[in-house]
Amino acid sequence: MADATIPQLTGERVRLRALTEDDLPAIVEQSSDAEAIAWTTVPSPYGLDDARYYLGLAHSGWSTRTENLIWAIEEIGAEGGEPGLRYAGTIDLRPGSSSAHAWELGFSLHPAARGRGLMSDAVRVACRWAFDEGAPSMYWYANRGNWASRRVAWACGFTMHGLMPAKIAARGGPADCWAGSLLPGQPMRASTPWYEPPVLDDETIRLRPLRDEDASAAEEVDDPAHWIPEGSSLTPERFPGFVMRRQEAAASGLGVSWCIADRASDRPLGEIGIFLRAVGTDAAELGYQILPSARGRGVASRAARLVVDYVTRSVADGGLGFRRLVAETAADNEASNAVLRRSSFKVYGREHAVDPLPDGSYGDGLHWERPT
Repeated sequence: MADATIPQLTGERVRLRALTEDDLPAIVEQSSDAEAIAWTTVPSPYGLDDARYYLGLAHSGWSTRTENLIWAIEEIGAEGGEPGLRYAGTIDLRPGSSSAHAWELGFSLHPAARGRGLMSDAVRVACRWAFDEGAPSMYWYANRGNWASRRVAWACGFTMHGLMPAKIAARGGPADCWAGSLLPGQPMRASTPWYEPPVLDDETIRLRPLRDEDASAAEEVDDPAHWIPEGSSLTPERFPGFVMRRQEAAASGLGVSWCIADRASDRPLGEIGIFLRAVGTDAAELGYQILPSARGRGVASRAARLVVDYVTRSVADGGLGFRRLVAETAADNEASNAVLRRSSFKVYGREHAVDPLPDGSYGDGLHWERPT
């Protein structure tokens, strides 16, 4: 019998209900999954005794309303008329210590329920209930790199507040996390783009999403420091952080980047992308870099042509519909300047003494635009 103190809530795809003894085996499966182990602090290994302890926490939380308020997520019905999953995961709310304090949100999906759009529906249902109960705001935190959790928060309209160092508990100690908030009355739908780089190719190169394993192709570079922003070169030690920052920009609607790869071997040759100064603008900056071993073969020019065509093509025709593209280079970086000329960019300004040089002097920078 359902506990009368635990409200049952229904959305479009899910029902939030009390956890029961029947859910214990599925809770064990969920908590033993690699994703749960990676992104939560559930005990590992996880057994039925752990699940029973969690069930007790769920019921005690609801009895006092001062701890975690935990629901089971049940799928109402699957596509094609098939029965939905009786247990799809859990969602919990952590009320603030007073009516003036923010609430927090947590959730976890059973492996069988992933990729079905269930958690976004569950989050909307739970947050509406919390706001009706007087929650002044709802906060979400996730380990940096937990993209599945971030996509749910993004889809539900959470405003992202950047990276919080050593904020949340994780295996091995405090971890950096992303933070987001939702306010009463705020639309519970994505408010910014999440750019996904499509595969683009020509006869010799392929532009595809960056992968962590591309780090194996990273090379040491000896380019002058003023040719590329600090921390952005594709060196082996910088590569993991570089990929993460590019992915965060895409998830925030502030850019989209590609690995430039050899079409035949898929070996990385460099990176190219566009960067927005503000979300929602129709102008973007083009940037690129080529690994030393791949230079002198026209790789950057080929990649630039593919990207320019894609991002300036109308949305109706499958592009991004950007009206204006710009770029910035060091005036003495002739190889990069030649790529822009071949891509129909024109210099519209020269910024004097902007780049610090090793001898203590300053070099000029060039500002480029591609006429519409």
